[in-house]
Amino acid sequence: MSAAEGGGFTVPAGAHALAEALLARHGDAVQAILLYGSCYRRGDDEGLVDLYVLVDDYRTVHGAGLAAVANRLLPPNVYFQELPRGDRVLRAKYAVLSLAGLERRTAPAAFDPYFWARFAQPVALLYARTEAVAARVRAALDQAATTFVARVVPMLPREFDTRQLWQRGLLLSYRVELRAERREGVRALYGAAPAHYEGLTERALTAAPFAATAVGARYRVELGRGRRLGARLAWLGRRTVGKTLSVLRLVKALFTFRGGPDYLVWKIERHSGVAVDLSPRARRFPLLAAWSIAWRLYRRRAFR
Repeated sequence: MSAAEGGGFTVPAGAHALAEALLARHGDAVQAILLYGSCYRRGDDEGLVDLYVLVDDYRTVHGAGLAAVANRLLPPNVYFQELPRGDRVLRAKYAVLSLAGLERRTAPAAFDPYFWARFAQPVALLYARTEAVAARVRAALDQAATTFVARVVPMLPREFDTRQLWQRGLLLSYRVELRAERREGVRALYGAAPAHYEGLTERALTAAPFAATAVGARYRVELGRGRRLGARLAWLGRRTVGKTLSVLRLVKALFTFRGGPDYLVWKIERHSGVAVDLSPRARRFPLLAAWSIAWRLYRRRAFR
């Protein structure tokens, strides 16, 4: 188990069943399947289970059409999965990403936190084609945590503790996207798995590109003003780039996610408490309505 894998949570049985269904659907194209998100943190499969399907090549999953091009240019593509199980239906939202893409987008050179901030949080490896694939996935998860810490520490005081690091970093990374979670919800992510983040911090600081000194339960990092200024400017740039990419991903999801407009509005209402009614026209023409819906939600402070 890697530093970024686990978190002490229980993998719900439904997640394994959904993973098996995805393996049956996509076959040998699948290299690994990861579980993350709120259902994993709660240890149940009552909501929408969040999965990542890591593949060897997009064309083996999507064919040679626009879906493969879209996934390569703006990963990930997001899809919906339903699986009858007894008297209930399991539901999942699964994202498709190449294993090489995971490695590239969690590496130190990766600017956008969309991937390295997600995969620095607790993740369960449900399936790996081979032990070599599992090792690559675990290494990428570790690298995601190291990249996260290296980007966040310059935004902290000279002395900080693990809670400060992760709560500040998660808040920064959520603000880069059009995320609906409120500040209290983001802070609660640390409280869900403090032991996980404690161990992760120690390992990530050891691999980070600066020296960190342990001072009791805190850490001290000496960084110059220029480096701290550069970090602040970089995070401003991430907000500009990240929000633009978030809008493009949302628009793309309208066409890959069944009931896309309803799902997106439901997701925002669930996390922010802001509700927006969808007209029949919005459901029939999601692309034309997407910009109007996004503007209305923004004005009502569903996200910033």
